[in-house]
Amino acid sequence: MAEETISLGARLAQLAAEKPEAPAVSCGDETRTYGEFHRRTNRIARGLQALGVKHGDLVTLGLPNSIGFVEACWALWKIGATPQPVSFRLPKAELEAIMELARTPIVIAAFDHAIDRPLVGVEAIAAKSDDDSDLPDAIAPVSKAPTSGGSTGRPKLILSGQPGVTVKEIPEVGGWQLRSDSIALLPAPLYHNAGFGMMMSAMNMGAHLVVMPRFDPEKTLAEIERWKATWIYMVPTMMNRIWHLPEETRGRYDLSSLQTLWHLAAPCPPWLKEAFIHWLGGEVIQELYAGTEAQASTVISGTEWLAHRGSVGKVRMGEMVAMSEDGKPLPPGEVGEIYMRRPEGAPPSYRYVGATAKTLPGGWESLGDIGWFDEDGYLYLADRRTDMILVGGSNVYPAEIEAALEEFESVQSCAVIGIPDDDLGNKIHAIVQVSRPTTEDELRAHLAGRLVTYKQPRTYEFVDEPLRDDAGKVRRSALREARIAALKAEPA
Repeated sequence: MAEETISLGARLAQLAAEKPEAPAVSCGDETRTYGEFHRRTNRIARGLQALGVKHGDLVTLGLPNSIGFVEACWALWKIGATPQPVSFRLPKAELEAIMELARTPIVIAAFDHAIDRPLVGVEAIAAKSDDDSDLPDAIAPVSKAPTSGGSTGRPKLILSGQPGVTVKEIPEVGGWQLRSDSIALLPAPLYHNAGFGMMMSAMNMGAHLVVMPRFDPEKTLAEIERWKATWIYMVPTMMNRIWHLPEETRGRYDLSSLQTLWHLAAPCPPWLKEAFIHWLGGEVIQELYAGTEAQASTVISGTEWLAHRGSVGKVRMGEMVAMSEDGKPLPPGEVGEIYMRRPEGAPPSYRYVGATAKTLPGGWESLGDIGWFDEDGYLYLADRRTDMILVGGSNVYPAEIEAALEEFESVQSCAVIGIPDDDLGNKIHAIVQVSRPTTEDELRAHLAGRLVTYKQPRTYEFVDEPLRDDAGKVRRSALREARIAALKAEPA
């Protein structure tokens, strides 16, 4: 029997009545209780209506992590509209492409761009109404509409198949192992799908959500100690930067309150994962593999991972299979493209705007990832097919090389791409951001004992800026295109 659901606005009203003085969301030195958050989002919801936002609208939201971000989401849900989050650093051309796909009536952000929609901040919206009484109940037809550039760099919207509802009765333990008494720390960007979904889950559980304005490795440890956080979500890039802090710095903070650390959204180098397991405990470290499309997912604990090193876990929801190039299921141990299928009888979990899914008969869909299953049903990922580099007839997966490079103490971030080569077809090029002066010879010596010769970069490029965004994502295709264009522009 299906669980009874209520609107996201009704759940917030329920929490505000049950625990009005309990902290709902904090950021820096500012905290809103559930009562305050409910009343203020009522007011912001009316401000949105005054600006012409209607039931069913997708509304582009480009704010940095803040209480205002969370308030804007619940205000939109209360009038049956859908948050459509984007990076607050989004360039104008990409913003305009997304606005066109979303048909957003306004943009909630502080961009400097001149755009053809009203550009408003949360305080300006709140100023349009002083009525904080409850609104008529409304359910957004779509709960969220995150964006993705994927391997092509062309933006698309991924509309959730779930409306703006949650279960009526709060379970003792909800999704992501959250509880009503959890203190959930989010240093990851809320505009990214994983952070956004965890924000929703924490608030719907009645937990205390603590949002960091931006990630900082030592500040994250300090915030765990300050709030006695029991739960945290990070991307592997964040874990890497924390691990590269001096050992005495990591040991300075009390992390004993931490019960759960989730990581997802990007591959985690095995050496880094093992280091965190031994540091914080196997049952604390949890990993999920899925797409924003949410057809299926795998989960693995740190303890399980030690017995299945490198795996992203067993399928917990839906179905997954490794397929050959001619669309046939592969036996255990053989590498193929990973296809997913939602649970039998389940409604569609998403809808694309601006793209078409890659499908096979029988309801199978691919996100482009490559991998294999072992005899016990554990999935191991290689990389995305679009990122794979063919070197002298051998398949090379950038994530493997990047993981080895990031093990070097001064490497803060890196990206590995293939550059066309007359001899080998492609040569491996490593783009590296370092924390101190580092030579190619140092990196070559580091990789010599870790990678077979044909997987080692032929050329290196050192850069000053991070190569992954706040969500731990890297667009290798864009980096490759820029390098190839630069080579073509060079005089013969």
